[in-house]
Amino acid sequence: MRTTTDDDTLELRLTRVLPATPDRVFDAYTDAEKQRIWFSILDATPGIVEIEVDLRVGGQQTAVWGPDRDTLFRETQTFLVIERPTADGVGRLVTESAGSSPDGLTMTTHIDVTFEPVDGGTLMTVVQSGFPSVDVRDFFASTAWVGALDRIEAFLTR
Repeated sequence: MRTTTDDDTLELRLTRVLPATPDRVFDAYTDAEKQRIWFSILDATPGIVEIEVDLRVGGQQTAVWGPDRDTLFRETQTFLVIERPTADGVGRLVTESAGSSPDGLTMTTHIDVTFEPVDGGTLMTVVQSGFPSVDVRDFFASTAWVGALDRIEAFLTR
């Protein structure tokens, strides 16, 4: 995986090659049933994972997750661009993401994800911007996205 950050725009960019076709990676990333599996696939103890997806431009994906009802994270993404991968081309998903953590912190960011066929699978590129601080951006670059991509990869290879 490769990650870069930009302090001027509070933007992160990360890439990872995942071992599946762009279509399978896109579906794992956007399908509610698949997300419910990979969200907790690496957890020793199952927690709460609730996901609803209305995959259309203007539609939303809402995810609520955490170890228990008193410690829930919430994210609602509004779909701005949906370009499903074609047999020989790149797919793209652009969302506006509004999230909150159990301690009441909130933030809204812009996420642009591409799914590109490469030898060995799919190059998934994530560009996220609009973080409130360098520390939050760096947490997403080093922990949040790494964990999500680890989980998607585990789902794709199970």
